Amino acid sequence: MRIRFATLALLLLVGLTAGEAKGAPVELVVAADGSAKYRTIQEAVMAVPAGTADSPVIIRIKPGTYKELVYVQREKRFFHFVGEDAAKTVITYDLNANLKGLDGKPIGTFRTPTVQIDADDFTAENVTFENSAGPVGQALAVRVDGDRVVFRNCRFLGWQDTILLNRGRQYFENCYIAGHVDFIFGAATAFFERCHIHALRDGYLTAASTPDNATYGFVFRRCNVSSEKPAVKVYLGRPWRAYSAVTFIETEMSASVRPEGWHNWNFPEREKTVRYAEYGSTGPGANPAARVAWARRLTKSEVNNITPEKVLAGADGWNPLKGVTHTRR
Repeated sequence: MRIRFATLALLLLVGLTAGEAKGAPVELVVAADGSAKYRTIQEAVMAVPAGTADSPVIIRIKPGTYKELVYVQREKRFFHFVGEDAAKTVITYDLNANLKGLDGKPIGTFRTPTVQIDADDFTAENVTFENSAGPVGQALAVRVDGDRVVFRNCRFLGWQDTILLNRGRQYFENCYIAGHVDFIFGAATAFFERCHIHALRDGYLTAASTPDNATYGFVFRRCNVSSEKPAVKVYLGRPWRAYSAVTFIETEMSASVRPEGWHNWNFPEREKTVRYAEYGSTGPGANPAARVAWARRLTKSEVNNITPEKVLAGADGWNPLKGVTHTRR
């Protein structure tokens, strides 16, 4: 009985009813202009201790520019950020790796994200994640350490190291990702479906650090690779670690993609261990005859097994496409 009273007190503290906690989604609204209960996204995140599969926390973000650092802590599972229009709903900040911390030393790459997601079962729709630091070194728009994380119709804007997928499994659908160097990187397993990858200058699209015991790293299917200017030249990826795994399937590639496709990061020995592959690339940047010899051309039967359901299944059988309910109005 004492536990029940404690639980009820916690619910009342955050403004929820027992009925809401058991099944109904918990909805909070954020507006930068002060027209809602919460003016900042972090305030809304801190208002509720956690969600559940049956009672997710939906934070509706009104159009506006939110200049703030956002941290979704490990315990805040089943949180959903829902904007109305990604182009008009922007979370932005401008930390970069060269800034000095309180100890007088550079803060480093991993402490620069505008939004850091440690929680599992997080979802975002119709939101822009931006690091506006510009060409000053590593500067993350988002860092993801959570598992079973989904982004739909989102934009990710940065320069160097725009997105760090540090661990876990993530699914991106119909997203726009812009950057210059290694702007999609990390050790996670991630599937990108119908995403637009935009290179701002010469550089590298990916820098995977896939562990050797992971079957997949980053998979791009039915995506589009473009560049800011016709003269821009990019590699599809370079291996941050020896077993880097990146696959492009039926992706349209502009002339910005270099004929050789991939770079070994000046570690020739990694050519024996990396797992780079393509299938059905189209456009002027698709040049299978000129690709490096240590990248694979997949067969049709192999590609049939590279789906979100299979790549992201893991031990729990997660399927980001199962029972999808879009929360936007």
